[in-house]
Amino acid sequence: MEGFSLILAIVVITALAFDFTNGFHDTANAMATTISTGALKPRVAVAMSATLNLVGAFLSVEVANTISKGLVDESGIRPEVIFAALVGAILWNLLTWLVGLPSSSSHALMGGLIGAAVASAGTGAVHGDVLVTKVLVPALAAPLVAGVAALLATRLSYSLDGAAEGKAAEKGYRAGQIASAGLVSLAHGTNDAQKTMGVITLALIAGGAIAPGSNPPTWVVLSAGLAIALGTYLGGWRIIRTMGKGLTDLRPRQGFAAQTSAATAILASSHLGFSLSTTHVVSGSVMGAGLGRKGGVVRWSTAGRMCVAWALTLPAAALVGALAEVVTELGDWGTAGVAVCLVGSAVGIWRVSRREVVDHSNVNEVNGTRESAVPVGPAVPVGPAAVVESVGVVSATIGAGSAGSGGSAGSPSGAGGPAAAVASAAPVAADPAGPPPSAAV
Repeated sequence: MEGFSLILAIVVITALAFDFTNGFHDTANAMATTISTGALKPRVAVAMSATLNLVGAFLSVEVANTISKGLVDESGIRPEVIFAALVGAILWNLLTWLVGLPSSSSHALMGGLIGAAVASAGTGAVHGDVLVTKVLVPALAAPLVAGVAALLATRLSYSLDGAAEGKAAEKGYRAGQIASAGLVSLAHGTNDAQKTMGVITLALIAGGAIAPGSNPPTWVVLSAGLAIALGTYLGGWRIIRTMGKGLTDLRPRQGFAAQTSAATAILASSHLGFSLSTTHVVSGSVMGAGLGRKGGVVRWSTAGRMCVAWALTLPAAALVGALAEVVTELGDWGTAGVAVCLVGSAVGIWRVSRREVVDHSNVNEVNGTRESAVPVGPAVPVGPAAVVESVGVVSATIGAGSAGSGGSAGSPSGAGGPAAAVASAAPVAADPAGPPPSAAV
């Protein structure tokens, strides 16, 4: 067994950096609803989510084994290939975070790994059957299953307890939101932290540090859990702002149904070794819960643009991973050049993000004004306000980001900035006699 080489150490550090970006990129999946309804204060919410992500990392290694033993041919993979794959995944995560876009970190990682493996050893290096059965099929099926479950749970809730719309009921469902958000965080650690464990284990096998077919060592499980927990605690506030405003309008009982359905789907998939996207599952369950209430509405234009972005994630990360692998094949200088480009790009994206800071203090603010929950009546909003609202925050974000003009993505005054996207969403008309405050998720 060979020693722990320098390139192997670089790969492990880069994998943990990806795990960190995965943490803050996906915090919104568990906590956007809870933060936007005021059920938990932002810092408390992300601290709880971080803790449960760490705990979840120790519950299973099935997803890790899918990546390290099943997706690509480990016998023909060099550590440099895995490094190139991680470069593609990290850059996609950072770019989508910059514009507040809730894309899939899981598919970014899968895409980077597939692109780098194909560039290195050809299409035969990727096990197509595993890709289809444990990555692509779950990506399509899990959001539908979670969405249907959330729709049925919401309708059951209203049929059994339809008249309970007072403060006591609202308080109860907000408490349920906290519990279900914790379950989503636990499920996220069980599924997403394992992806990094699988990549590190694959690198250790490729570098000869552990025997082929080995499970992730304990130190790999611990370090991956800590990295994703730290990223979660820092909070992906830009994406939390987007997810908390733009897809549909939910009341606390709908948020509870959506989060519980999503957590159930994620935990079941983790047990079966399916490498699915928590972003896809949570978004599907939110749309299902939105349709489950009579008069509920889903902004399909927003949902459609999100789906387009999701479809681009895997091929975009694969392309970057493949290009990075081609450069690393030039030798040590090529690998060093890719590393410098990664660090430089990360620093550049961070500096652009500082033009408009979004953090725990202003995540629920729009143009400097704190938004509270807006009461809505049972009727679906109509007229010009409904047309403006139907654009949605995520739609505006993607559209502005793709326009390529009108200001940078991180600029407060630019058309591409998250603040501009959020500001484009019109509030729902309030009914003073209507039911208690709702939350947009």
